[in-house]
Amino acid sequence: MSEDKPTDEHDSALFREAIGDVKRLHDPHVPPPKKTVRPIARQAASDDQDVMDSLLADPTEQDLLDCGEHLAWARPGVQRTVLRKLRAGRFSSQGELDLHGLTQPQAREALVHFLAESQTRRHTCVRVIHGKGRKVDLRSPVLKPSVNVWLQHHKAVLAFSSARPNDGGTGAVYVLLRK
Repeated sequence: MSEDKPTDEHDSALFREAIGDVKRLHDPHVPPPKKTVRPIARQAASDDQDVMDSLLADPTEQDLLDCGEHLAWARPGVQRTVLRKLRAGRFSSQGELDLHGLTQPQAREALVHFLAESQTRRHTCVRVIHGKGRKVDLRSPVLKPSVNVWLQHHKAVLAFSSARPNDGGTGAVYVLLRK
């Protein structure tokens, strides 16, 4: 380290002339910096709300008509081999939800809660039993096409496919979840 050199009067005078008039502060303490507020991702929150609104919306008549016997869907970017493995039942199911006997609003609420709980538990594959909705009084099934629409709109779902016959066949789906 270098030693501090004593300043001569000439340097001090030049310094005072350069900085001009100085006013001494009475409070020697500097206030702490204000805490910065983290920005709010408004668009992400809006997108999440839109997804929840569409998830909670009843399926349209067209959605109900588009639902065939076998259900299969994958989010863009999910490889075809993953969907084939899911369809073949190669992922072990880590949880199960049976929607038999529930009304459409009850089933929707149960499904949303089940998917949230499954993600919290870090499950990657679960099974949802929606039933086949046999036509007893000439009406089409209600829960099966509704589950189809709800799963497609849920942000945690990567893909789903109708189960193998011994796991419920077209009355159940395997659901692949985000990690």
